Amino acid sequence: MDLNIFIDGDQGTTGLDLQNRLRGSEFRIHTLPANLRKDAAARRAALNESDIAILCLPDAAARDAVAMIENPSVRVIDASSAHRTSPGWVYGLPELDARQGERIASASRVTNPGCYPTAAVALLRPLTDAGLLPADYPLAIHAVSGYSGQGRAGAEAHEAGAGAHSLTVYGLALEHKHVPEIEAYAGLTQRPIFVPAYGSYRQGIVLTIGLHTRLLPADVSGARIHECLAARYHGAAHVRVMPMSSSTTPMTELDPQAHNGSNDMSLAVASNDRTGQIVLSAVLDNLGKGAAGAAVQNLRLMVAASVR
Repeated sequence: MDLNIFIDGDQGTTGLDLQNRLRGSEFRIHTLPANLRKDAAARRAALNESDIAILCLPDAAARDAVAMIENPSVRVIDASSAHRTSPGWVYGLPELDARQGERIASASRVTNPGCYPTAAVALLRPLTDAGLLPADYPLAIHAVSGYSGQGRAGAEAHEAGAGAHSLTVYGLALEHKHVPEIEAYAGLTQRPIFVPAYGSYRQGIVLTIGLHTRLLPADVSGARIHECLAARYHGAAHVRVMPMSSSTTPMTELDPQAHNGSNDMSLAVASNDRTGQIVLSAVLDNLGKGAAGAAVQNLRLMVAASVR
C-alpha cells in the first residue's frame, strides 16, 4: 500500500496495540524515533507528509496535532476524545446506521468512538431510532473495563501493585467525558447517568443498561427489543446479537474478556416478563472495538475510498 500512515502517539496503550494489529499488514506505517516524539517540528513535518494521520494522544495533544496540519490532503483518525462531538468530524462507528460506513470512507476527519460509548450507543441507537426507547428515558449505564483503560501509566502502576484493587468505581462526580458523546449519538434528549469501573484484569468491557417496561411504550417488550437489535446488526461483520435471555432460559454469565484481541462486540438482551425488567448488555475489548481495532476498521474504510 503506497499510502503513508503516520501514528502520532505510538507508545501509548492505543498506539502500541494499533501497531500490533497493523504488523504484517499492507499498510506503510510511519512513526517518529524516540528522540523526536515530542519534537514539534518533527511532528509537524510527519503529520503534513502523511496521507492519513492516526492520533493516539491525550486530548490536548490531539488538538495541537490537528492545528499543526496545514496540508489539506491529510486525513485524520483521532483516537482521543478531543473531537467526538465537534462539528466537521465524522463519528467513527461504522455500525451507527446504514450509511455511516460511507460517511467514514469519504471523511477527511474521523473521530474514533470511546470504548464505553461504542457499547452504549450500539445498544441504544437502534432503539431510539425505532421508537422503542423514549429519547428522554432516565437511563443509568454501568460498565466495568480492564485496567488498561487507564492508559499506559495507569496499567503499569496497576501491574506493579501500586494501589491496585479488585474493582475501582470512578466517575462519581457524574461528569464523565463520555456522557455527551453517548447522549449525542444514542439519540437521547436527556443526560444518562454513567457509572464506570476498572476491574483487576487487563482488558475487556462489560456494559449493562437496565430498563423498566412500565416506562417504555405499551407494546415494547424484551423480545421486541431483541428483534430490533438483531435486525439492525444482521450481516454486520463485527457486531453479534446473542440469543435472547429470559426467565425460563437465562444467560448464565457475561465475560468481559470474551472478545479480547479482536474487533468484535456482542450485544445481549435479558428480560423477565414477571418483574417487567430488561437488561441490555455489551461485551467488547476496550483496546479492540473500543480503540485500536476501531481505528483499523475506519482506516480500511478510508483507504478503500482513496484507492478507488
